Amino acid sequence: MSSGPAEPQAPTQPSVFLSYSRADRERVRVLVEALEAAGLQVWWDDQIEGGAAFAKAIETALQASDAVIVAWSEHSVTSDWVLDESAHGRDMKKLVPLSLDGTEPPLGFRQYQAIPLVFDHGHIDDDSLQAVLRAVLPLAGREAVPRPPMRAKAPGHDVRRRQLLIGGGVLAAAAGAGALGWQRGWFGAFAPSADEGSVAVLPFDNLSGDPGKAYFSDGLSEELRATLARNRKLKVMAKTSSGKFRDSDESAVRIASQLGVAFLLDGSVRWAGDEVRVVADLIDGNTGFSRWTHTFERRIDDVFAVQGEIATTVATALAAQVADPGTAQEQRAASGGTTDVAAFDAYLRGSALYENGNDEASERQSLALFDKAIELDPRYAAAHVSRSAALTTLANQYGEVAQRTAMYDQAIAAAKHAVALAPKYANAYSILGFVQFQGRLDARAAREPFEKSSQLGQGEANVQARWAQYCARTGREREAAEAMQRALSRDVLNALIYRGAGTVEYAARRFEASIPPMRRALQMNPQMPRAHAQIADALVHLGQLARARDEYLAEPVADFRLAGLAIVEHRGGDHTAARAAMDKLVAELGDSVLYQQAQVLAQWGELETAMTRLLKARELGDSGLIYARNDPFLDPLRKDARMAALLARLGFDP
Repeated sequence: MSSGPAEPQAPTQPSVFLSYSRADRERVRVLVEALEAAGLQVWWDDQIEGGAAFAKAIETALQASDAVIVAWSEHSVTSDWVLDESAHGRDMKKLVPLSLDGTEPPLGFRQYQAIPLVFDHGHIDDDSLQAVLRAVLPLAGREAVPRPPMRAKAPGHDVRRRQLLIGGGVLAAAAGAGALGWQRGWFGAFAPSADEGSVAVLPFDNLSGDPGKAYFSDGLSEELRATLARNRKLKVMAKTSSGKFRDSDESAVRIASQLGVAFLLDGSVRWAGDEVRVVADLIDGNTGFSRWTHTFERRIDDVFAVQGEIATTVATALAAQVADPGTAQEQRAASGGTTDVAAFDAYLRGSALYENGNDEASERQSLALFDKAIELDPRYAAAHVSRSAALTTLANQYGEVAQRTAMYDQAIAAAKHAVALAPKYANAYSILGFVQFQGRLDARAAREPFEKSSQLGQGEANVQARWAQYCARTGREREAAEAMQRALSRDVLNALIYRGAGTVEYAARRFEASIPPMRRALQMNPQMPRAHAQIADALVHLGQLARARDEYLAEPVADFRLAGLAIVEHRGGDHTAARAAMDKLVAELGDSVLYQQAQVLAQWGELETAMTRLLKARELGDSGLIYARNDPFLDPLRKDARMAALLARLGFDP
């Protein structure tokens, strides 16, 4: 039996008509509660008032609804009521079929793929509910925040700082006037919108017959993405989000909906001998049909012309004006690229190794490949930038204290050389700012390159994420919020970005508002480092110590876990447990966590010792000091003149 209230009025919120069998009533009630909690108005037979003409109420509700949800089951497939209502929904092009128990829709409705509904301990599984929302909301002219089709591999302790550099994972701070909007409900503040000029470049398929050449097809995809992103009339989805669909069997329409783009650029690369064949396919995200397909067959040394041709054709197809690409020298100034195929090949192999590496040997091998690319083309700015990034990672994760200064000097020199070679290349300025800030701990020196990177890289998610981090940590709250908005809109499936958005709220002392985006990051990657600890930090300041303790215990990274437990146990009055956590932190991690030790000691009221640890952290170049300007756990030290002097040495303005 199905549903619909008597004489429904036009709703101001998205509305659905729910058709189901009474035998499934209890499971359907759980679904109704979940949909209503998500902001939908649901019409089902519980709402029909006594005396209403049943059939008339159903017909009126059907016509007034934005979507018709049909809950197929072994019971409903034989219900005449459900079959009739489903036919009405299909004819009105409002049908959203679900399957409660794996039952297929009956004949006449199998051209519509039913969404499998999963129940977990009396609740609707989040992935199931998001799938329903993604199907329903577009019918109501609304947008749904996507969830990822796959979860990223859990990163370990060694990569957490590196993620700040290469993954768009910005440890941002105060968002200033106006929170980022996580209290707006299920859909959040960053629901993707399919702007007319928005496009996602999916990973191109490697058809060369050699899996080892996948780096080349991936690299070509990334180069195309970067080329398109420099056109300010286009909105281009970043690599992390686009890459989620590498092995996906979802339809183009569903992928475009999840990414919030109007178009997908898909393709393949076949490399045989000296010949390369690139097939590019621009797909309409609303219909799933190809807007155009082009095949480019060139000698391998002409692959750069192929990149330019594809980018220009895409931009033209999206009705965006494309400026004259200019001379090769002018193109280099904006892209940092090369015209040397061997250098390009070494750079791509180094980039693939750098992004997937997880030990010192692979990091050093990637650095050697970047050096090889530079040897082949000394004017290859992008290779100099990657060299700078690799040196920064090696210094941060593996370098001895005595070695770090020299390594950071080399990294800064490489980034500055890239800026000189390609003065319009946003990523060169961004990495230069990052090394100055995160490596050298000099906020003042980082200011100019970061500002320039923001101006040149408006459409690049990673550039904007690093800029947001800098702005937030230096008190530029409005600019931090705006940069985070740009990063989020171009990388909607990147868990690191959502973690960064939570950190923005936390640093602004909006502790409660910082928790939902952190939860979102954990939904995308349950092993996300520092997310549990960040939630726990917020809960400590909200006075919810028992919940905070549970979150700290769930944190996979030892330094954040132990420091947090030392703080929360002390606040809860268990000084023995607090001391045990602190002793373990010092014994296991020593001087590598001086900043965290200072946080704990400041919260314990041992202010002199806390200040001593902070000053030693500065001597050793502890990168945790980038948080010092607005870390609530260091508030007990704010009146100490040495704290003000330390912040000044770090380049933070008062």
